[in-house]
Amino acid sequence: MSRLGQLSSELRVLEAKLREGGGKSKTDRQHSQGKLTARERIDLLADADSRFLEIGLLLAYDKYDGQAPAAGVVTGLVMVNGRECVVVANDATVKAGSWWPETIQKILRAQEIAMRCRIPIVYLVDSSGVNLPYQGGVFPGQYGASRIFYYNSIMRRYLRIPQFSAVMGPCIAGGAYLPALSDVILMVEGTSFMGLGGPNLVKGATGQVIDSESLGGASTHTETSGVAHYKVADDQACITKLRELIDRLPVTNDTKRPGANAHASAASLDGILPADHRMSYDMHTLLRAIVDDGKLDEMQGELAKEMICGDASIDGIPVGIIANQRGLVKGRAGERPRFGGIIYAESAEKVAYFIDRCDRQGIPLLFVQDVSGFMVGPEAEHEGIIRAGARFVEAMATAIVPKITLTVNHASGAGYYAMAGQGFDPDFVFSWPTGRMGVMEGEAAVQAVHGPTLEANRAAGTKLSPEMEQTVGEMRRDYDEQLDARFAGARGFIDAIVYPEETREVLAFALRAALHNRGPHLGAFSLPAQLSVNA
Repeated sequence: MSRLGQLSSELRVLEAKLREGGGKSKTDRQHSQGKLTARERIDLLADADSRFLEIGLLLAYDKYDGQAPAAGVVTGLVMVNGRECVVVANDATVKAGSWWPETIQKILRAQEIAMRCRIPIVYLVDSSGVNLPYQGGVFPGQYGASRIFYYNSIMRRYLRIPQFSAVMGPCIAGGAYLPALSDVILMVEGTSFMGLGGPNLVKGATGQVIDSESLGGASTHTETSGVAHYKVADDQACITKLRELIDRLPVTNDTKRPGANAHASAASLDGILPADHRMSYDMHTLLRAIVDDGKLDEMQGELAKEMICGDASIDGIPVGIIANQRGLVKGRAGERPRFGGIIYAESAEKVAYFIDRCDRQGIPLLFVQDVSGFMVGPEAEHEGIIRAGARFVEAMATAIVPKITLTVNHASGAGYYAMAGQGFDPDFVFSWPTGRMGVMEGEAAVQAVHGPTLEANRAAGTKLSPEMEQTVGEMRRDYDEQLDARFAGARGFIDAIVYPEETREVLAFALRAALHNRGPHLGAFSLPAQLSVNA
């Protein structure tokens, strides 16, 4: 089995386990209460046979002794009556849907996607509130739970992004502001509760004794307080009503052009990358496998060949592609070959110009990363690599068209930044299972830290001490773990790990979602120009 195939196989096992949530017993308990699970609710909400593009499935999987699968909340993109929507669904099978620190991170990322793409967002609420032992990572801070409500408010007041909240279980304390700041609230009879405090807290604070239904049930909030807008009989009726409400939204322009077929079969993608991640391959072969009819119209294809810039389309959507060529790249007559995966001054200038051109023409950008960094040394410095690199970074950072990043192999050093790394707010960040994200590779790190000692031992013809052998071995193992795409997924450095055979479909879905917003695509969100104080 290939390296890509082996890593994909291991990832499928991990993902299947995480999708079980709290396990069969917790699922059975949810059903016994007359409720569906988070994933069952999403399946009902989504159009039949449509993709659920899940965001953040791996987040926190390697923390809390495995007790927080998917951080207790399922987030992603779905199609609802032919319209791209973001969905956030508390998983009540995981610690009663309580909020871990990473739960907040996932909800905020989902809201940012809705704001960047200007598409509706649906909250399926079923949460007991903050996971109190971890409240220090949930409650305070600029990116604590309060920012959820800040984003709610910005979407509602300024961005006019439709927000639908279905309270399908408990919704307690500060969490009640999430539906309260939505446009429409639905509540399910008999199973939902919404209140700033539950019956026990009310009794402790005021001495009053009251049951949950009377305090904050569906009837109370639709007939007495007026907080909620629709009362429905059960989860199925709730989802049906949500689909009806979304179907009534105004129709937006369809940006998709007539589609085309993939050039290569899904099976052929498995063998594109070499068994050793350090070996070379032809990036053109990979790109032809994911673009329509295998057609890539490369710009300046004979100049700075270590960087590929070209026009293509994916499922009928025009896109400008920027990718790293690997291997030894032949230079012009009299010039030394260049190393693929390295960005030189000439290639940085080439890419910057291409980005600017795409930006002027409103063409979305796809960055396919297999980058080891910028070139170093006297020649590079004398050619102005710092200035050229800054030009590359500035063009990428300030482009107002949608940007999508896909890491297929290396994503190292400042090259990762320039190729639309996460810190530059691309609309979506994906990785293949083979993605390796870090400052540098493990062997390079060993040389950077222990190089003099290793060289001295080689020169003297002596062996390393047992202590040094252990130190070097531990460093290599740490880097191998931290460079793994699963490590990146567990920390939210990427939105999702994408299997090669699903790459076209995922990219097309993401592009269609992003193109609902004509721009600018800058930061977590951009307010309409008419709100400027200088307007």
